[in-house]
Amino acid sequence: MENDSAQHASMAMRMALNNDFFNIYKGENPYLDKPHMHFWLAAISMKIFGINHIAYRIPSLIALALGAFSTKKLADLLYENENTGYVASLIFLSAQTIILSAHDVRTDAILTGFIIFSIWQFVKFIKTQDNLSAVLAGLGAALAFSTKGLMAVVIIGFCIFSYLLYSREWKNFFNLKLIFTLIIFIIGISPVLYAYNNQFGEEGIQFILFNQSINRLTANGFKETSPDYFFFFHTLLWAFLPFSLAFYFGAFEKTAFFIKNKFSKIEGVEFLTLGGFWLIMLIFSISKFKLPHYLNGLIAILAVLTSAYLFEIYRKNSFKKIKILYIFQLVVIFTAIPGLGLLAYYFTGIYNIPFFILFILIFVYLLINVFSKDNIFRKYVFVSLIFSIAVNIYLNTQFYPVLTQYQGSLKMAEFVNNYNIDRNKIFMLKGYEPWNFDFYTKRNTPRVEENILKKGDFLVIYDEHLPNLKKKYRLIDKENHYRITRLSLKFLNPKTREKQYEKISLVEILD
Repeated sequence: MENDSAQHASMAMRMALNNDFFNIYKGENPYLDKPHMHFWLAAISMKIFGINHIAYRIPSLIALALGAFSTKKLADLLYENENTGYVASLIFLSAQTIILSAHDVRTDAILTGFIIFSIWQFVKFIKTQDNLSAVLAGLGAALAFSTKGLMAVVIIGFCIFSYLLYSREWKNFFNLKLIFTLIIFIIGISPVLYAYNNQFGEEGIQFILFNQSINRLTANGFKETSPDYFFFFHTLLWAFLPFSLAFYFGAFEKTAFFIKNKFSKIEGVEFLTLGGFWLIMLIFSISKFKLPHYLNGLIAILAVLTSAYLFEIYRKNSFKKIKILYIFQLVVIFTAIPGLGLLAYYFTGIYNIPFFILFILIFVYLLINVFSKDNIFRKYVFVSLIFSIAVNIYLNTQFYPVLTQYQGSLKMAEFVNNYNIDRNKIFMLKGYEPWNFDFYTKRNTPRVEENILKKGDFLVIYDEHLPNLKKKYRLIDKENHYRITRLSLKFLNPKTREKQYEKISLVEILD
């Protein structure tokens, strides 16, 4: 999906094709933004499995598996009930933003896995003084830093600080064994530092250590996205579905609990998840550059908090609270059913019959459980998980496969491949970013000035620029093009869809 996912895939493809892992480019321009780890892992996967979208996704899927496992193990350390860990990992995997990060792959899945892995190992080190955990905590933090920069370390740091602030285990953290962590962290980030220095010199080192995160917080060099200080709070309503409401209940009740008890130490109570949440949300909320997927690194922590809260109200037999949560969940479910039906009727049709039947069967199974006489606590968790599975089977087998076909860059790449057009003669104008064309033709298309073009060359060009093309040309292919990550009702409505398209053309230069 353009823009970021397809862009990142083409950047990793360049590394794989050129065997150049220490220089990072966006198109033909040096890329001084996100660190290299996500691109390295994707490029290595492409070297092993070939240049295709599955190979690009494999590292992210592995990272999410690591994230789910680490979420379970962290919950086991923080709570005595091992079922808390199992439910936390399921909540993590069912969160809508996590599932989306495995489909619309950017840096977030890799980042999320390494962050929660590092937090787990830090807590294990503090509790057990295990040398291996000290080493792995530093390695996880280094890999997270190498994926997204300093903000990853800030998330880990705030969570561990919150844990220590309440547990008072400062001596177990600040001791000589912490040197192992620091040494491994420095060794772990050195490949990225070397790559930045190799390509950008001192500016690159300064950027990744300081400027990258500061620039995003202040929107320096970026267009300010949202002045809304509550942006991430209402984003969680969809990003953490189907357990967002349970999380909000838990977060505010636990906040009230700590305030009421004046943060006095109570056996069996942890502050890592709640303290980490509030500290990180404070930093994120004052940032002038906000995007929904910034929350992904925090999702595992929210999953542990939510799971613990659900087991707490279960132990206290708080039927009123779980009934409220369950009723709201039913509202979401029974709103989604006609919503998906309308989407299928007006937009997708039945794209994949076997999976559509599976989707229907799972929804029928969901409804059977809704009306069963099972324990309401179990029903709430189970129905929520089945709902997440059903919705995302629909999205990933019916909706997204249809939606991606509205990317003209993808359709044009298929045209070029089907008609065996000489890819080495295809060019784009400077500044063009139809990344799917690059990825699916398995070539980083050169971006050039018009005067470079000669007879027999082919040019990918948006129709709005065709009137300015001074050279004579012959139209080879024309495709509708839409930025599908910016959906609108006008696009989904077939009556108004045609006016939402850009047009993209492939032309042959004649003189």
